[in-house]
Amino acid sequence: MTRPSEVTRQRILNAAERLFAERGYDGTSVRAIVAKAHVNQAAINYHFGGKDGLYREVLHGAFRALTENQLTHAQATQAMSREEALGEFIRRQLWPLMSRDELSRHLRIFNWETVRPTAVFRKLLSEEAAPFMGVAVDLVRRFLPEADQRTLMVAAIWLVGQCSVFVRNREQLGGPPVGLSLDESAVESLGRLISHWVIDGLRQAA
Repeated sequence: MTRPSEVTRQRILNAAERLFAERGYDGTSVRAIVAKAHVNQAAINYHFGGKDGLYREVLHGAFRALTENQLTHAQATQAMSREEALGEFIRRQLWPLMSRDELSRHLRIFNWETVRPTAVFRKLLSEEAAPFMGVAVDLVRRFLPEADQRTLMVAAIWLVGQCSVFVRNREQLGGPPVGLSLDESAVESLGRLISHWVIDGLRQAA
């Protein structure tokens, strides 16, 4: 049986996630979260230690939701050829394009961080981004076996960026003037195109 305190905690998280996605960290007040969650401020302090702790928990959930798919399947891709593994990595990076609701809120929160980065977000990345970036580094290392660690990290960031520019700007790219189709077949086609370009680029770099 779910305890009342756990229900309250989740209600606060749900309300905060929606508000942070709509307004960003700076534009979201504790008062607004309290009103939307139908709790008092003491509940936020009790469960999260304040606004920063609550925001960190929302960011943690968002980051986990957007990366766990890659981390779960990382070992399976090691048995594939490097080209197949890269294609699979890119497909999994693009899958949020076909999602709605919760993942859309996660992406909007990260878009706010692009415009107005917070200390909470920077600290979270420094602590939790390593496993995900490790997957990307291991992948590019298969194309650049002689490269030093700095080059591998730069290449991994570049690889992730080829997908994130589409994922993080999904709403804008789907409307005018671009009008990019984002149905399942279009996303599959986009994945193949990005994979082709990335493989060619890494082969030339090698």
